[in-house]
Amino acid sequence: MAHSKVPKVKLYNGVEMPIFGLGTWKSKPGEVTQAVKDAIDVGYRHIDCAHVYGNEQEVGQGIGQKIKEGVCTREELFITSKLWNTFHRPDLVLPACKQTLKDLGLEYLDLYLIHWPVGYKEGESKFPADADGNTLFSEVDYVDTWPEMEKLVESGLVKSIGISNFNSEQIERVLKVAKIKPAVLQVECHPYLNQKKLMAFCKERKIAITAYSPLGSPDRPWAKPEDPQLLDDKKLKEIAERLKRSPAQILIRYQIERGNIVIPKSVTKSRIAENFDVFDFELSKEDVEHLDTFDCNGRICPILPAKNHTHYPFNIEY
Repeated sequence: MAHSKVPKVKLYNGVEMPIFGLGTWKSKPGEVTQAVKDAIDVGYRHIDCAHVYGNEQEVGQGIGQKIKEGVCTREELFITSKLWNTFHRPDLVLPACKQTLKDLGLEYLDLYLIHWPVGYKEGESKFPADADGNTLFSEVDYVDTWPEMEKLVESGLVKSIGISNFNSEQIERVLKVAKIKPAVLQVECHPYLNQKKLMAFCKERKIAITAYSPLGSPDRPWAKPEDPQLLDDKKLKEIAERLKRSPAQILIRYQIERGNIVIPKSVTKSRIAENFDVFDFELSKEDVEHLDTFDCNGRICPILPAKNHTHYPFNIEY
């Protein structure tokens, strides 16, 4: 079986999570079902989803089809989803999780994350705004959301819980109230934003890190033509040429060498396969250290509509 070559990260609760998975942010509903099917055929067993991506039903169709074909079992898969900002109010957490399960066609999630520490005003819209286009915020504090996440574990709907885009102070606040500790922190991570300090902080607390946008998210909707493109970085290309690999493979391997879970997104079959083909080579310690020097605090997902929120995560160093 091809997928057995993917190493697993053991979470503090004993759950094993494949160190490599498929990201589905920005994957259009029409193409994401095929991407999921191609990925599972190639050997991916970890798929990262979120309600706000608006494509969980299509992701679920791909998963369901492959289970039905006998390519994999549900138990072999590791499926992550995320609680969106408009569902932080305690009474909305369970219904939100159930909606995601229904959309994905699953009975449980392997991992469920609070997507952002910022709550948005509850209601129909995922991006509530006033007449001037300013995002409307919720009064709810994420520490009051966390006990509801714990109940999802207790009821068996979710195996592990975690957080995404939280800074070190926010993680500490969750740990203070937690009966069930967060198992994973998912954050933007790539050589331009290497997250070394946050990684060290999480390691001390036995929280695993999932690196999102590991390739620099060149297709992010708000990219400007003059923005530096990580995949085109000359120094990165030099490493890739020396090792006869693609720049994307180097960036994925960089996270694996650091012990981070990594979830590159693609909908192109050849790239889905290429991104997976990273388990027959290694980067030297020197290569990893060299890539670390690219750091320029180059954050590409700053969630600017929430920058005036009390719990905006990026006002401190890490």
